[in-house]
Amino acid sequence: MLRARSRGQTTLEVVILIGFVVAALIAMGVYMKRGIQGRLRDSTDQIGEQYSAGYTTGTYTTKTEMTQVENMSAGGAIETNITRNRQTKTGSETVSDFTPGY
Repeated sequence: MLRARSRGQTTLEVVILIGFVVAALIAMGVYMKRGIQGRLRDSTDQIGEQYSAGYTTGTYTTKTEMTQVENMSAGGAIETNITRNRQTKTGSETVSDFTPGY
């Protein structure tokens, strides 16, 4: 009878120990997450200023030149020949002064 109590007590001790370990891991998770986020922020700060679409303005002109000849034959068949197709894009893009918002 004493032996049966000893087994139950040992099982209870193991369950309590596992509970403490799980609780400690859950509590450490918050601090580990903050540490990883801090390292990521530090790495991005070392890179420097980042591109932001809100600070970019651009003016472009796109010119398309194309020569297209269509031949229609009896029966409604259409043959299309494109002999010259050229597209040019000119313009400029500027990035205004960047000031971090943090």
